[in-house]
Amino acid sequence: MTAIKCTASKNCFGGEVKFFQHFSSSCNCDMNFSIFLPQGANSEDPLPVLYWLSGLECTEKNFMEKAGAQRYAAEHNLVIVAPDTSPRGCNIEGEDDSWDFGSSAGFYVNATEAKWKKHYNMYDYVVKELPDIITKNFPVSGKKSISGHSMGGHGAMMIALRNPEEYCSVSAFAPICAPSLCPWGEKALSGYLGSDKNTWKLYDSNSLVETATVKIDILIEMGANDPFLDRELYLDTFHETCQKNEYPLVANIREGYDHSYYFVASFIENHIEYHATRLNPTC
Repeated sequence: MTAIKCTASKNCFGGEVKFFQHFSSSCNCDMNFSIFLPQGANSEDPLPVLYWLSGLECTEKNFMEKAGAQRYAAEHNLVIVAPDTSPRGCNIEGEDDSWDFGSSAGFYVNATEAKWKKHYNMYDYVVKELPDIITKNFPVSGKKSISGHSMGGHGAMMIALRNPEEYCSVSAFAPICAPSLCPWGEKALSGYLGSDKNTWKLYDSNSLVETATVKIDILIEMGANDPFLDRELYLDTFHETCQKNEYPLVANIREGYDHSYYFVASFIENHIEYHATRLNPTC
């Protein structure tokens, strides 16, 4: 069993938020994650898990400290797990040079480029390694859902689209819907995966919708005042692709809201309820 070390613990809405560090076999370095355990969580009555993937420049702390999700997770007896957004301190040349690539910007892919592939395997970490660690160390059931923000929204949708049998539900706040088409995505996908755009499609929700055979409902929250809406997020393109392929999508455009955690905190209750309904009692 992977050894995990608790680095901090805080009481929160009757439960606890805990922060952990462990060595990751996927990323070949120490990785961090946070977890919210509602009051009374115990092995006799294991609870479902919502995995939250954060965005560019974030860590395992941002969501737990800013979104206020624990209040609603406590009401629904839901565990929340939030991993860091990339490996760190791997001594890769240039890993800290850019805010939108390298440290804090793993994009939830398995890198294939020589410089990055030893450490930047966030897809395997989130899909395989971390759930195994959570299952073996905490009182959780096999039921899980996934959500995220911005780059993490991209990660949540992409992971659910590739593994629809594994997740009861998926949602996203301001996700990068078509990373192959936007500057953030082009930079990350070419850097981690090289120039073959066929490989990019494996990590592009817009492309994955076109080939999906098993479908899972997607809920998206988007701020109408998001400065990245047209240049980076490509919601209109994604919506058209979903319509063309009869893929179930609900996209809420919230007037006056932007890309920040003020936006996330304003609507996180709706998303916790959305996931809790699908996780409890059946999935």
